[in-house]
Amino acid sequence: MLYALIPLLPLLAFVVLGLFGHHIKERAHFVAVPAVCLSFLISLVAFSEVANGNVLEIPLYTWADSGDLSIQIGLYVDQLTAAMLMLVTIVSGLVHVYTIGYMHGEPGYARFFGNIALFTFSMLMLVMADNFLQLFVFWEAVGLCSYLLIGHWYERASARAAATKAFIVNRIGDFGFMLGILLVFVVFGTLQYQPVFSAANAQAGASVDLLGSLGGGWEVSAVTLICLLLFVGAVGKSAQVPLHVWLPDAMEGPTPISALIHAATMVTAGVFMVARLSPLYNLSSIAMDVVAVVGGVTMVVGATIALTQTDIKRIVAYSTLSQLGYMIMACGLGGYVSGIYHLLTHGAFKALLFLGCGSVILAVHHEQDMRHMGGLKDKLPVTYWTFVVGSLALAGFPLTAGFFSKDELLLSAWNAGTLGQILTVLGVLTAGLTAFYSFRLVFVTFWGESRIDPHHTDHVHEPARVVTVPLLVLAALSIVTGYIGIPEFLQHAFPANQGASHHGPAAMGIMVMATLAGFIGIGMAYAFYVKSPEIPDRLMAKWQTLYRCSLNKWYVDEAYDKAFVNPTFRIADEMWKKVDIAIIDNAVNGVARGFAWWGWVTRTIQTGQTQNYALGMTVGAVIILTAYVLF
Repeated sequence: MLYALIPLLPLLAFVVLGLFGHHIKERAHFVAVPAVCLSFLISLVAFSEVANGNVLEIPLYTWADSGDLSIQIGLYVDQLTAAMLMLVTIVSGLVHVYTIGYMHGEPGYARFFGNIALFTFSMLMLVMADNFLQLFVFWEAVGLCSYLLIGHWYERASARAAATKAFIVNRIGDFGFMLGILLVFVVFGTLQYQPVFSAANAQAGASVDLLGSLGGGWEVSAVTLICLLLFVGAVGKSAQVPLHVWLPDAMEGPTPISALIHAATMVTAGVFMVARLSPLYNLSSIAMDVVAVVGGVTMVVGATIALTQTDIKRIVAYSTLSQLGYMIMACGLGGYVSGIYHLLTHGAFKALLFLGCGSVILAVHHEQDMRHMGGLKDKLPVTYWTFVVGSLALAGFPLTAGFFSKDELLLSAWNAGTLGQILTVLGVLTAGLTAFYSFRLVFVTFWGESRIDPHHTDHVHEPARVVTVPLLVLAALSIVTGYIGIPEFLQHAFPANQGASHHGPAAMGIMVMATLAGFIGIGMAYAFYVKSPEIPDRLMAKWQTLYRCSLNKWYVDEAYDKAFVNPTFRIADEMWKKVDIAIIDNAVNGVARGFAWWGWVTRTIQTGQTQNYALGMTVGAVIILTAYVLF
């Protein structure tokens, strides 16, 4: 039961802060930080216990037992879970510490810590789930927490809109996810992972008639349909095209939660889900191809948008979009080990980049447009050098963790056949774009002449150690995680996955091409934004259409507004006028007016004159007798 404390400690912190946060206030971190740190220590114990291939199955209680349905709530810890536990607790712990400095003095200080603790609890329960229903419950809990955290500054209309957008877009994906889980129960008769995985091969030939209620005629593979429906949920949660539009807007939340959402929790849930359910996905080539193609498209789209953005957090957000595409693509090609490996290294350097952005934002008095920065590398040395490390890792620079994981990923993709080779080429090209936009961010923000508001120039300084220490730790992890044998550790969780072959001319060629693409990207960024800063303006003038498309995110939001959002608002407006006002309100108001009229009538006959009452009774009696005689 020791391992049950891993998620329960953050939950306890949330309960304490929820009940007593208005009393604790600025001391809230004394509750939340120790809870997450203890979760990390226990996770470390679990990690060491499963390192040799063991699997921990910890039943907790029976959640539901009705007829054929029996759901045992429990915890499942294998190598995949253990790796995710380490990622979530380390990044969450560092974000908690960073928040002490970043959110100091905020009126919602205790509320923010409470919501982060709840977010951490939900993610830990998601990765430790041993059944589909438990997975779904905490999948939704993570979505709810993201709504609360993105909208933390609810006084801002933009924050409320971003939180609502994230919530609605994820509900679209979660509808498919829910249908997939229901179909799992219909086909397998259980929602527990292991019985489903054990019966998967036997059910590989099972089919579902999608038109059964209409007379039948469209038989599809049950496993394929399950995998596709579940993947719809992953498309929403991991911000894959076409449900990617919520992720950049999530930057309206405080920077610490941006790091947590984008690095270690919410957006990784979709990748984790596909990897966890690999025994099902391996049985459907169609589903695997769809997963791979969606990941490849997202990889390219995210990178092309990041090229032209000017908000430092949005650039890093779109890089997350692109890197998630890499991970999903790898899983779709059967490279689960390489996909999760990149997920883990990405968690370190992406959290570093987001927290580095936060450090810059604090230093320049909450300015986020990099065009109004510049010349910061001497004033923010710790932030600058750690940011460079994170950018090098993101670009896949040799000897960084990102180099090893991206190399592993591209090699596994190349070995996956024709589709994998096509996507590998796109991956190499995207690596070049990644290096370019990541160092465009470095050079424009930290190099050159200062473009900071003169009123704030003299006040620019490195934030407190409580902010910079997490940067140093994450910078170290952005290098070290490439050397600690993560692929070998994960191999126990995916015995059928042989990983990438690092031998032969193809492997060497891919490694060289990906590295060369990174060097070219960094070199071009230096040429464009340091040596010849007039070049970007000339290119923008020459390629105006492409530039505007990238700057406006390929107009996907505008298309959704035109196709879905605006018509929905128009229909709602008409329904409000013609149904709510014309029918419902008029009916209610009409009843009220009728009673008011009847009250006036009855009030007028209350004269207090006995003779009037006698006359009324006489007239009433005459009417009753007349009606009796006639009818």
